[in-house]
Amino acid sequence: MAAPAIKPLVQETESLRRAEISNDVIEAWHAAAPVDTADFASDGIRYSRFWKTSSQILARLPAKPARDPRQAEAAEHLKRVAREARAGFVRAHAVTIYDKLTRNRSKFVRVEQLIYDAAELVPGLAPTQAQVDAESAQMQRDKEGFEIDQGIFVSSVLANAETGTHLCHAMLLPRPEAIEQLPAFRKSGRLDLGAAELVRKGNAAYVIQKNPRHLNAEDDTTIDAAEIAVDIATLDPDTQIGVLRGDYVQGGKYDGRRMLGSGINLTHLYYGKVPFIWYLQRDLGIVNKFYRGVAREDMVPDDVNGQTIEKPWIAVVEEFAIGGHCQYLLTMDYVLAARGAFLSLPARKEGIIPGAANMRLPRFTGERIARQAIMYQRRLECDSPEGLLICDEIVAPEDMDTAIDRVVENFTGSGVVSAASNRRAMRVSQEPLDLFRRYFAAYALEQAYCHFSPALIANLENHWNAKNRKL
Repeated sequence: MAAPAIKPLVQETESLRRAEISNDVIEAWHAAAPVDTADFASDGIRYSRFWKTSSQILARLPAKPARDPRQAEAAEHLKRVAREARAGFVRAHAVTIYDKLTRNRSKFVRVEQLIYDAAELVPGLAPTQAQVDAESAQMQRDKEGFEIDQGIFVSSVLANAETGTHLCHAMLLPRPEAIEQLPAFRKSGRLDLGAAELVRKGNAAYVIQKNPRHLNAEDDTTIDAAEIAVDIATLDPDTQIGVLRGDYVQGGKYDGRRMLGSGINLTHLYYGKVPFIWYLQRDLGIVNKFYRGVAREDMVPDDVNGQTIEKPWIAVVEEFAIGGHCQYLLTMDYVLAARGAFLSLPARKEGIIPGAANMRLPRFTGERIARQAIMYQRRLECDSPEGLLICDEIVAPEDMDTAIDRVVENFTGSGVVSAASNRRAMRVSQEPLDLFRRYFAAYALEQAYCHFSPALIANLENHWNAKNRKL
């Protein structure tokens, strides 16, 4: 087959010599470098040997914060060549790997587990759980970026129509915890999951997002509870509609006020507490469930050949919806906003891709405003002409509870028999599952590099004053 990997070049060889790596070690690295692909079994041995050799050389260098410029250059060259080999390997074998991990697609494995299963199947292909755990103790700026390899792998899985669709299907299935706790919610009408709370009120299931010390921001401590809550609200047969709302926050100028949320927890991100796979777990999981509903195992959720279990959703914007919380609005059927609230997607200040907003926001605002919002940090006031392209109704803050009740009644007063059908009809023309899959194949790779970019750290320090914030 055509060579997918690049032999170490003169530039890389010289950088290793400048870092005082011995010639015999460099020669062994050269000798181990694959230049082609063959069958999966033999390639797994050859490529794993090369990745192990690369890791051993990297381990000879000081830890990242202690490296001098020559050592830092050598480390980046080592990682770059190893990643190019991984990209070539998964281009050739992603389908085989996925089929081995899912028993020829007879079982569903969520993305946050798939990456570690792949690391066990092919040593060196992706970091192990132990490696990621060790890195999580480091500041974001001091990490090696081993999780970029997860992005390389997942991107190739999603790029293939069959494996990518199967993975999207896996991420739309209800979580076992939701199945287990649904009876308790049906009985009591209330369920506190910590970072999310479920409340039944009439025909509506309210999902209340809670992270009060961090303006209801999202991070690795909130994502599981939030997705389980959405699963239960969607599956609950005693309600016809879901309502997404933020809880009251604590401290600072917003103390005691409700707000939808401030997006990703930038403080946790700066301190290295947000793993890369969090982005994919979130967007393939909870965000896509708002948009597509919860899947069944026996049906591919592609809107034509298979159906999901879904109901309409209302989102409530109080104070603001920033970043990821603004992204949620692009999946909603109705958005209520308090007068004076605003929306923003500060991707430029953060240095990351704002989920599926690059694909969805232009449908609401047109491409020009979308580019301004994503790439030039344009803020949209909810009650402005541009904001009203996303928000359906503006109400006085003190009237919000009454407004929610009224909108719920308007949606459900005559039943919502056709709601799911109309949602599916819109998705077929706007964002079929295959388009979603292809978008996230690109996203998985690009976001991995963004997550470990020096620019991200600079942005957090310059725009978030991250150095002076506490976890």
